[in-house]
Amino acid sequence: MLVAIVECIEAVDLASKTYQRTRSDHASEIAEDYVEAIADAIADKGVCRAMDLVAHFAVTHATVSNTVGRLQRDGLVETAPYQPISLTSQGKRLATKSRKRHETVIAFLRRIGVAESTAIVDSEGIEHHVSDETLKAMKGVLENGLPPD
Repeated sequence: MLVAIVECIEAVDLASKTYQRTRSDHASEIAEDYVEAIADAIADKGVCRAMDLVAHFAVTHATVSNTVGRLQRDGLVETAPYQPISLTSQGKRLATKSRKRHETVIAFLRRIGVAESTAIVDSEGIEHHVSDETLKAMKGVLENGLPPD
């Protein structure tokens, strides 16, 4: 009986940790997407404006303004009214990390036979939720192929 109770507690604890991680991943997902998009706009055009993000994400200007305000509060971007958006050093590090994760996930999906268009779409969700352990395993497959059974 005691073993069954312990197993039940362990299962509840694992489920709780799983959902906590997913909620945490969702909270950082928007920040990661935005800093990556800002970095891309700066690389492409030399500057990022709110309207670039409105077009990129197909959202309203109010949504971009609110999100950029949160990013600024969190120390990821710098901006002022009617001014371009720039990344802080912390924002640049997050953008670089996000881009690398994104590229690894796309490359892994392509390696296992997923069509490029599907890999691009699927990577948008996966990149935010994949653990460091799984990402490391994906890189291992990309570098060395599948491990032997």
